[in-house]
Amino acid sequence: MADQKILYLTKSVHDLVKEYPELIPIMKELGFTRITEKTALNTVGRFMTIPKGAMMMHIDMGKIISTLTAHGFTLGGSFAGTPDTPPAPSEEPAASERTAKITDYISRLSKGEDLESVRADFVKNFKDVDPGEIALAEQSLLKGGVPLRDVQRLCDVHSALFHGTTRAEKIAAAEAKVQESLGRHSPAAMLQRKDGADGLYEALKAIPGHPLSLLSLENEAIGKQLKTVREALEKGDNPLEGLAALRRISLHYNKKNVLYPILKLNYGFSGPSDVMWSVDDEIRDSLRNLEKQGQKSAAIRETPQWKDRLSSALTRAEEMIYKENNILFPLCAKNFTEEEWKNIARDFDRYEPCLIDPQPKWQDAFQEGRKEISMEEGVIHLPTGELKVKELEALLNTLPLEITFVDAGDINRYWNDDGAPKLFNRPATALGREVYTCHPPKVVPMVRQLIDSFRSGKQDLFDVWMEKEGEPVLVRYMAVRDKKGTFLGTLEIVQKMGFAKKHFSM
Repeated sequence: MADQKILYLTKSVHDLVKEYPELIPIMKELGFTRITEKTALNTVGRFMTIPKGAMMMHIDMGKIISTLTAHGFTLGGSFAGTPDTPPAPSEEPAASERTAKITDYISRLSKGEDLESVRADFVKNFKDVDPGEIALAEQSLLKGGVPLRDVQRLCDVHSALFHGTTRAEKIAAAEAKVQESLGRHSPAAMLQRKDGADGLYEALKAIPGHPLSLLSLENEAIGKQLKTVREALEKGDNPLEGLAALRRISLHYNKKNVLYPILKLNYGFSGPSDVMWSVDDEIRDSLRNLEKQGQKSAAIRETPQWKDRLSSALTRAEEMIYKENNILFPLCAKNFTEEEWKNIARDFDRYEPCLIDPQPKWQDAFQEGRKEISMEEGVIHLPTGELKVKELEALLNTLPLEITFVDAGDINRYWNDDGAPKLFNRPATALGREVYTCHPPKVVPMVRQLIDSFRSGKQDLFDVWMEKEGEPVLVRYMAVRDKKGTFLGTLEIVQKMGFAKKHFSM
């Protein structure tokens, strides 16, 4: 029929929506929430199919098929279950078949098959490989019962297998020539020149201060430091100085730890979190232990065992750079929303840079003001999260501290109370009264002077150490100020310190 709506599931979501705009509300209702985002549709949507998206977002394919059929669509292509003729077949396997084949190749390696024979089959069947498919392959191994430790050991072998097969590596040489002749392109121009995860990765990497820009710059610096240490090792020089600097790689890995949970929880990619995160820790531990052993004596540094272990650790770190640039970062670029990137940028702002100078902030991420504090239905919304009132009360009472807050008008406003006996009793009748009424007359001038010094900004902290009930006690007075520095009041914290004394006693 002329008006028959044939929907081929092998086509990209972008192309399907362009052909049938009425799909947008249907797909959104099914759970494809980002389909209404124009940017996502024009980037991720260009290579995402409905079956692949359903697998990533854990949406029942049967429900999708029945819903689309109910809306008058005739389905064709993979998972359709209809005899309709699909588009001309690709020379490469379909997405689901590709992931199965990649998983099979990795499994063959795990069983000890020669790397070159596996690589030959891989090259014969694939022109390129998407970062997401590599991650899904590792997930498939884990779900299939391959122990996590074995997948971790295979991680470096995976990289050797995929070298030369990702789109990012294939365009690297041509990209360098284009950049040299035309200069740095705008993100929009890069997206026009390339498609898919790699193109989006290159576009985001070009934004000053963007998390992917910072991580890429750090990888360049880490690569140079790895080269320095390796050259010292090969020349017979002492590599400890370079190794000490290289250990700052942990700062880079700490930033990656922000990415892993988002990939796993928001997009269903558990592979990087389960495998790559563990390899990061192993590299970090190896470098620390090698430096510690090498510092003991020059003799240890001269042993073949120590040198071989250092060389192996350097290789693993070099391979990790490759996997980040060609698998992890493009995978994040392909999936993360702009809002997620902004949150990540604000998180990264609290981390030290790794082997690079502090970079300019990604201004788009910091233009938004702090979230306003509000309260509704017993929930207090704060810039850094939210708490139910009963949770806040329990939290304050759980702290092993006696807390008292005196407001800017010197009025007792709050203290915590877990019901246990206190070092300093606080009668309920003192709430709402001036703090000075709680002190004997001879002490009042000192209390006034202390609070006045807080109010004027001359002082922010005052500690008093004493012994009470047979153990040391710290009484700490602190000025409470808002972000603009306005004085809001005085905080008194009383803490028993006997527990600390026990830990440091011989």
